[in-house]
Amino acid sequence: MSTFGEELIKSAQEALQIAEGNAKPAFVHVPERVDVAAIRKRKKMSQKRFAETFGLAPSAVRDWEQERRAPDRTARILLTVIDKNPEAVSTSLEAVAS
Repeated sequence: MSTFGEELIKSAQEALQIAEGNAKPAFVHVPERVDVAAIRKRKKMSQKRFAETFGLAPSAVRDWEQERRAPDRTARILLTVIDKNPEAVSTSLEAVAS
């Protein structure tokens, strides 16, 4: 079994423990604001490539960077993971696609 598969099973087991009341969910810090342009530039990607690589709409990336819109909570979490561990996001998206 792949590492991804093993992690998925472990996550499901943890979720079951939480649902049964035998464990508490981990604390998740959600940043209030995310500098999308800075994250993208650290990855040395164009807006188009950044959006394509991480399953985002190019128009959303553009609007976030130009501050016409702000990323919602879920997008801020995803962008934080992209910033800290982009390979995890890429690997997960590849696994879903295959």
